[in-house]
Amino acid sequence: MASELVTTLPLSSRRRFRLNSSLVMGGSIVLLMVLAAIFAPLITPYDPIRLSIPSRFQPPSPEHLFGTDQYGRDVFTRVLYGARYDLLIAVLAVALAAGVGTPLGMLAGYFRGWTDTAIMRVMDLLLAFPNILLAMTLAAVLGPSLNNAILAVAIVGIAGYARIAYASTMAASTEVYVEAARALGAPHHRLLLRAILPAILAPIVIRGTLGMGFTILLAAGLGFIGLGAQPPTPEWGAMINEGRNQVILGRWWTSVFPGLAIVLLVTGFNLLGDGLRDALDPRTR
Repeated sequence: MASELVTTLPLSSRRRFRLNSSLVMGGSIVLLMVLAAIFAPLITPYDPIRLSIPSRFQPPSPEHLFGTDQYGRDVFTRVLYGARYDLLIAVLAVALAAGVGTPLGMLAGYFRGWTDTAIMRVMDLLLAFPNILLAMTLAAVLGPSLNNAILAVAIVGIAGYARIAYASTMAASTEVYVEAARALGAPHHRLLLRAILPAILAPIVIRGTLGMGFTILLAAGLGFIGLGAQPPTPEWGAMINEGRNQVILGRWWTSVFPGLAIVLLVTGFNLLGDGLRDALDPRTR
């Protein structure tokens, strides 16, 4: 699907996509993690949840690439299956945040007046709190679970998308083609969906790609403090929490490999977002 999208772009855009090393490297990392999550049952023969007490705390070896944890579960298997949960959190949280924040920002930037004041003051209130603190508060109020962690992370991200959509809509509203469509009597919903939304879509997509890395870090933080996915779910933040005491005893693999997986996936999304920003920036044409 990505190749079809690239082939529909103008020649200059296709060259930027091919030559953009950040885009290629980030996309490769993310694609590798997605494939590993999808084909995890074919890659590893172990069950990510089933206990095997005689195999507990085995160091990395050809049989267990990342060793085993305190319950004898294969860490490599749990990291692979954990990619499913962390990618699910990232996609759903970003989709919810963008799906709510973008329309709100567009409405505020298009209608101005009291609509602007009512919507953007609420967004300013959300931005007034540190993201991790707000996410922790929401997760604690909603209760510790994977679904509530997704909802908490999504709520934290709404304001960022609203601000971007608000500023982009205000700029797009002054364009000649929008003024011409308004003069011809086009209704508001048509102007918003057919004229303004395509113009502001690029920064929203870039923000969403970059936001996935931050979402994974935030969700892992909630899992680490016990407010996200609950054991025995193989979520990376929860895995680091389960193995944090074992690192002191020399069983470093129980926490290090889930942490490296977080670093790799977040780096991939950041590189992908930077590459998309460079490729979609009209100033680089």
